[in-house]
Amino acid sequence: MSTLASRPADSGYDSSRGSAAVLGKSVIVKGQIFGREDLTIDGEVEGTVELQEHRLTIGPNGKVTAGVKAREVVVQGTIHGNVEARDKVEIRKEAKLVGDIRTARIVIDDGAYFKGNIDIVRSDLAKAAAAPKPAQPITTSSSPTTSGATPPAQSAQSAGK
Repeated sequence: MSTLASRPADSGYDSSRGSAAVLGKSVIVKGQIFGREDLTIDGEVEGTVELQEHRLTIGPNGKVTAGVKAREVVVQGTIHGNVEARDKVEIRKEAKLVGDIRTARIVIDDGAYFKGNIDIVRSDLAKAAAAPKPAQPITTSSSPTTSGATPPAQSAQSAGK
Protein backbone atom coordinates (compact mmCIF):
# COMPACT_ATOMS: atom_id res chain seq x y z
CA MET A 1 0.00 0.00 0.00
CA SER A 2 1.44 3.38 -0.97
CA THR A 3 0.90 6.49 1.07
CA LEU A 4 1.53 10.18 0.69
CA ALA A 5 2.33 11.85 3.97
CA SER A 6 2.88 15.44 5.00
CA ARG A 7 6.44 16.43 5.68
CA PRO A 8 7.34 16.24 9.37
CA ALA A 9 7.52 19.53 11.28
CA ASP A 10 11.19 19.06 12.22
CA SER A 11 12.41 18.89 8.60
CA GLY A 12 12.95 22.64 8.28
CA TYR A 13 10.02 22.98 5.88
CA ASP A 14 8.32 26.38 5.98
CA SER A 15 4.61 25.61 6.30
CA SER A 16 3.67 29.18 5.37
CA ARG A 17 4.66 28.38 1.76
CA GLY A 18 2.08 25.64 1.37
CA SER A 19 1.82 21.91 1.90
CA ALA A 20 4.30 19.21 0.96
CA ALA A 21 4.06 15.54 0.04
CA VAL A 22 6.42 12.61 0.54
CA LEU A 23 6.69 9.38 -1.44
CA GLY A 24 8.23 6.94 1.04
CA LYS A 25 11.05 4.53 0.25
CA SER A 26 8.67 1.59 -0.24
CA VAL A 27 6.59 3.46 -2.84
CA ILE A 28 6.99 2.70 -6.58
CA VAL A 29 5.27 4.94 -9.13
CA LYS A 30 5.14 4.24 -12.88
CA GLY A 31 3.55 7.07 -14.80
CA GLN A 32 3.15 10.82 -14.49
CA ILE A 33 3.27 12.94 -11.36
CA PHE A 34 1.90 16.50 -11.52
CA GLY A 35 1.77 18.53 -8.35
CA ARG A 36 0.96 21.89 -6.83
CA GLU A 37 3.04 21.42 -3.71
CA ASP A 38 6.61 20.59 -2.77
CA LEU A 39 7.40 16.88 -3.12
CA THR A 40 10.04 14.61 -1.65
CA ILE A 41 10.60 11.29 -3.41
CA ASP A 42 12.40 8.65 -1.37
CA GLY A 43 11.00 5.72 -3.36
CA GLU A 44 11.13 4.88 -7.07
CA VAL A 45 9.52 6.80 -9.94
CA GLU A 46 9.47 5.94 -13.66
CA GLY A 47 7.85 8.41 -16.08
CA THR A 48 7.58 12.16 -15.65
CA VAL A 49 7.51 14.49 -12.66
CA GLU A 50 6.20 18.07 -13.04
CA LEU A 51 5.98 20.55 -10.18
CA GLN A 52 6.24 23.78 -12.16
CA GLU A 53 6.05 26.21 -9.23
CA HIS A 54 7.43 23.97 -6.47
CA ARG A 55 10.48 22.18 -5.10
CA LEU A 56 11.27 18.55 -5.86
CA THR A 57 13.63 16.74 -3.51
CA ILE A 58 14.97 13.31 -4.39
CA GLY A 59 15.78 11.77 -1.01
CA PRO A 60 18.82 9.60 -0.29
CA ASN A 61 16.88 6.41 -1.12
CA GLY A 62 15.11 7.98 -4.14
CA LYS A 63 15.57 6.51 -7.61
CA VAL A 64 13.94 8.51 -10.37
CA THR A 65 14.00 7.44 -14.02
CA ALA A 66 12.03 10.32 -15.43
CA GLY A 67 12.01 13.70 -17.08
CA VAL A 68 11.76 16.25 -14.27
CA LYS A 69 10.41 19.82 -14.34
CA ALA A 70 10.18 21.96 -11.21
CA ARG A 71 11.00 25.39 -9.82
CA GLU A 72 13.84 23.89 -7.80
CA VAL A 73 15.34 20.37 -7.74
CA VAL A 74 17.47 18.96 -4.92
CA VAL A 75 19.08 15.58 -5.61
CA GLN A 76 20.32 13.42 -2.75
CA GLY A 77 19.56 10.09 -4.46
CA THR A 78 19.59 9.15 -8.16
CA ILE A 79 18.03 10.68 -11.27
CA HIS A 80 18.30 9.16 -14.76
CA GLY A 81 16.64 11.69 -17.06
CA ASN A 82 16.63 15.31 -18.08
CA VAL A 83 16.07 17.95 -15.41
CA GLU A 84 14.57 21.37 -16.02
CA ALA A 85 14.43 23.76 -13.08
CA ARG A 86 13.29 27.35 -13.42
CA ASP A 87 15.31 28.50 -10.41
CA LYS A 88 18.00 26.08 -9.18
CA VAL A 89 19.38 22.51 -9.24
CA GLU A 90 21.40 21.16 -6.32
CA ILE A 91 23.27 17.86 -6.63
CA ARG A 92 24.33 16.84 -3.15
CA LYS A 93 27.41 14.89 -2.04
CA GLU A 94 26.15 11.29 -2.44
CA ALA A 95 23.82 12.03 -5.38
CA LYS A 96 23.95 10.70 -8.94
CA LEU A 97 22.41 12.51 -11.92
CA VAL A 98 22.68 11.20 -15.47
CA GLY A 99 20.94 13.49 -17.96
CA ASP A 100 20.88 17.03 -19.27
CA ILE A 101 20.15 19.96 -16.97
CA ARG A 102 18.49 23.25 -17.92
CA THR A 103 18.39 25.81 -15.10
CA ALA A 104 19.24 29.36 -14.02
CA ARG A 105 21.54 28.27 -11.15
CA ILE A 106 23.33 25.05 -10.23
CA VAL A 107 25.23 23.66 -7.23
CA ILE A 108 27.20 20.42 -7.50
CA ASP A 109 28.73 19.27 -4.22
CA ASP A 110 32.15 17.67 -4.07
CA GLY A 111 31.66 13.90 -4.35
CA ALA A 112 28.45 14.10 -6.41
CA TYR A 113 28.26 12.24 -9.74
CA PHE A 114 26.94 14.06 -12.80
CA LYS A 115 27.00 13.02 -16.44
CA GLY A 116 25.31 15.16 -19.07
CA ASN A 117 25.08 18.70 -20.36
CA ILE A 118 24.24 21.85 -18.45
CA ASP A 119 22.35 24.72 -20.07
CA ILE A 120 22.31 27.84 -17.89
CA VAL A 121 19.33 30.02 -18.77
CA ARG A 122 18.74 33.54 -17.60
CA SER A 123 15.53 34.52 -15.89
CA ASP A 124 12.97 36.51 -17.90
CA LEU A 125 13.87 39.74 -16.06
CA ALA A 126 17.56 39.36 -16.82
CA LYS A 127 16.77 38.56 -20.45
CA ALA A 128 14.69 41.72 -20.79
CA ALA A 129 17.40 43.91 -19.22
CA ALA A 130 20.20 42.33 -21.24
CA ALA A 131 18.39 42.37 -24.57
CA PRO A 132 19.58 45.22 -26.79
CA LYS A 133 16.95 47.74 -27.76
CA PRO A 134 16.04 47.57 -31.42
CA ALA A 135 17.66 50.29 -33.53
CA GLN A 136 15.38 53.10 -34.61
CA PRO A 137 14.84 52.98 -38.37
CA ILE A 138 16.24 55.91 -40.30
CA THR A 139 13.36 57.84 -41.80
CA THR A 140 13.30 60.60 -44.33
CA SER A 141 11.29 63.72 -43.87
CA SER A 142 7.69 63.18 -44.76
CA SER A 143 6.98 66.86 -45.34
CA PRO A 144 6.86 67.77 -49.01
CA THR A 145 9.47 70.19 -50.28
CA THR A 146 9.01 72.35 -53.29
CA SER A 147 11.06 71.55 -56.29
CA GLY A 148 14.40 73.33 -56.26
CA ALA A 149 14.07 74.49 -52.63
CA THR A 150 17.00 73.87 -50.32
CA PRO A 151 16.27 72.06 -47.05
CA PRO A 152 16.59 74.36 -43.99
CA ALA A 153 19.84 72.78 -42.67
CA GLN A 154 21.55 73.23 -46.01
CA SER A 155 20.28 76.78 -46.53
CA ALA A 156 21.91 77.92 -43.24
CA GLN A 157 25.21 76.45 -44.34
CA SER A 158 24.92 77.98 -47.80
CA ALA A 159 24.20 81.43 -46.33
CA GLY A 160 27.54 81.44 -44.50
CA LYS A 161 29.56 81.05 -47.77
